[in-house]
Amino acid sequence: MFKRPRTDFWQVGIVPAPIAELDAARLQALAPSIVWLPSAGPWRYLADPFGLRRGDALHVFVEAFDYRTKHAVIERHELSAADLQWRSQRTVLARPFHLSYPQVFEHEGATFMVPESAQAGEVALYRGDDSLNHWQRECALLSDLPVADASLIEHQGRWWMFFSLVGKGARDQRELHLAHAPALTGPWTLHAGNPIRVDRSGARPAGRPFHAADGAVMLPVQDSSQTYGGATRMLRFEQLSLERVQYAPTGLFLQGAMARADHPDGLHTLSACQDLTLIDVKRIDRSRAKQWLDLKRRARRLFGRPQPLPQTV
Repeated sequence: MFKRPRTDFWQVGIVPAPIAELDAARLQALAPSIVWLPSAGPWRYLADPFGLRRGDALHVFVEAFDYRTKHAVIERHELSAADLQWRSQRTVLARPFHLSYPQVFEHEGATFMVPESAQAGEVALYRGDDSLNHWQRECALLSDLPVADASLIEHQGRWWMFFSLVGKGARDQRELHLAHAPALTGPWTLHAGNPIRVDRSGARPAGRPFHAADGAVMLPVQDSSQTYGGATRMLRFEQLSLERVQYAPTGLFLQGAMARADHPDGLHTLSACQDLTLIDVKRIDRSRAKQWLDLKRRARRLFGRPQPLPQTV
């Protein structure tokens, strides 16, 4: 008898509070007010949310994963900024390799995205047009490295990138690495102290880094000590320089059940967006239907009829 497969399904929510105000009690109190993106449909999920506010719109960029192809693209969901009513969805970036963790940000009048593309062995910078629907690859920030969840911030006149590296033994879940550059486009240099943290309960980045009120850099990180993306914690960097990195975990500990009872198995993104915070939560499915889905996908690959991947428009 085959063992029941484990399948993770994520859902994206918008918490009506700034990230600096969130703790376990606050998230639980706000749970009824969280606005959730529409369901992604059968055998799909949405995860890794990052947001931009433009005029009367909130744009939420997510990883859109499909178990039928085991491939993800980047989608943009548009909502009303005033009442968070959902308006539309569109695939805005698709590549032959897996994409996720679409950190979007504005810099010097332009809009950029740094999605995870570990399968391509690089961290690439993309520039968006005014519509936010079309993204052009600008350059590689790091090459020949299987980087997961690169998270960028400008701090004290220098750019910093927190990331994990995909490798054996769930390396990406237990090591935090750092790179730095004098400008966004580089040149980027790996920090001499890498890995700067080794701890499965809080190393892999879990959202956009941000500055605390006193100027310290704050980095959300995943706690995967019990399950992948099981919870989110926070690291506070008291010192971030070429010579020294000094940090300490805060007391923050957020789980999926605090936000949504039917997705209690994980919370692995905590992404600041002005007076809002974007999260994702996980439920674990153990349906045997997943085995049939996997068999069909393997058959398509064997007979040369792969399911077409989504295209940007």
